[in-house]
Amino acid sequence: MVVTMMPAVAEERRAPRIVGVEFPFGHAFGVPHDRAMHRRVLELALRLLAGASEFGTRVDLDAEWPVPLRDAYRAWQPKEASPIVKKMLEARANATRS
Repeated sequence: MVVTMMPAVAEERRAPRIVGVEFPFGHAFGVPHDRAMHRRVLELALRLLAGASEFGTRVDLDAEWPVPLRDAYRAWQPKEASPIVKKMLEARANATRS
């Protein structure tokens, strides 16, 4: 069982049961402190776990993040890139110039 923002990848990796959510990374169960949303995701996952008869069953949660995802992702990102991300961005920039 997996609750994920990347259900297509979970399908490729052959997860046995998949709950897809359209939330920012790190927030698979919703907005912090939103107990109602956490419970909604958990209950869907438990229903899928108890009721899915076939391997690879996928259910997508019908819920939206309360702010536009682009804004949510921007708010989640640190002001300065981590060393590994910085190195990856430099490598990409160098590859495009070549």
